[in-house]
Amino acid sequence: MKTLPPSSIIGILGGGQLGRMTALAAAKLGYRCHVFCPDAAEPAVDVCAFHTKAAFNDQTALESFAKSVDVVTLEWENVPLEALEIVGRYIDVHPSVDVLRIAQDREQEKNFARGIGIGTADFAIVHSPEELEQALEKIKLPAILKSTRMGYDGKGQVKITSGMNAAEAWREMGAPTGILESFVDFACEVSVIVAVGKDGVTATFPAVQNLHQNHILAETHAPAPIARDIATEAQQAAELLASKLGVIGLLAVEFFVLREPNAKGQRVLMNELAPRPHNSGHWTMDACTVSQFEQLVRAICGLPLGDPTPHSRAVMYNLIGNDMNRWPDLLKHPQTSLHLYGKTECRKGRKMGHVNVLKGKW
Repeated sequence: MKTLPPSSIIGILGGGQLGRMTALAAAKLGYRCHVFCPDAAEPAVDVCAFHTKAAFNDQTALESFAKSVDVVTLEWENVPLEALEIVGRYIDVHPSVDVLRIAQDREQEKNFARGIGIGTADFAIVHSPEELEQALEKIKLPAILKSTRMGYDGKGQVKITSGMNAAEAWREMGAPTGILESFVDFACEVSVIVAVGKDGVTATFPAVQNLHQNHILAETHAPAPIARDIATEAQQAAELLASKLGVIGLLAVEFFVLREPNAKGQRVLMNELAPRPHNSGHWTMDACTVSQFEQLVRAICGLPLGDPTPHSRAVMYNLIGNDMNRWPDLLKHPQTSLHLYGKTECRKGRKMGHVNVLKGKW
């Protein structure tokens, strides 16, 4: 197993806040970062030693980028597979193209999970308003129509209720292929983040509870207020997914916690997964010795993983849109750590930063 020494260069595909925080964690360990993204105003650019400004379909730029770094990771799972394949001809990429091929498609995600015994909501794949109409005869309302590809923070998603027109829902979803999911009557939503090193060693952060507003994550509470056996079931399911997918780096898995066990005795159903740092893991930056971002750097560089056990309970609050303007008051509170992303334009629904509030000993 190759271990990259300090001063090696980590390539990051994507320039958002996840790339920014990964680069900051890398700098702590003595690494430099080279970010590839099409916009020089992206948050990661400010904190990386090098930047390639190019589109993800620019083969020449991708090849030059790949030759300039010692390993490559990403901060956005929807980087085109063709770009990953080009980069992968020259340098190791984590997560791999095979992992991304599944993570980029909600149908493949759910079929993969079911294939290894992990439950999901009932679903149907639809390619037209007519197929959606037929699927609605089988899946009880209310239901959720999502695009099978892309879409996040509520984008490309429509809640379908009784009396809603299928054609209208299809237009609102706005993608060529959709996945119609049955509504899950859940007690709460939780997520688990697993780190996997090059040697196959894993380190799993505890399950946390996620609260959303307008389909956007608003708060993460660590630990999740659920029974220990349910938390263990979620953690084991996330670890199984990471192992079977062959992840090196991070895998974040979102789950629904059921009010009662289903027919198979399961208390959690997988909702979605992401092979990258995750918004619900930002609390680890201040409540753990090693954050999710440092774990990613350690994993892809061949270093030993850190202990994921938290030292403090915590609540992470996203600063969305004008919430960022509260930053002077937030800094006045003890046990509070503010993280702003350096975005120059504040828009409604845009994640501008987050704040971690420590809540006492774990």
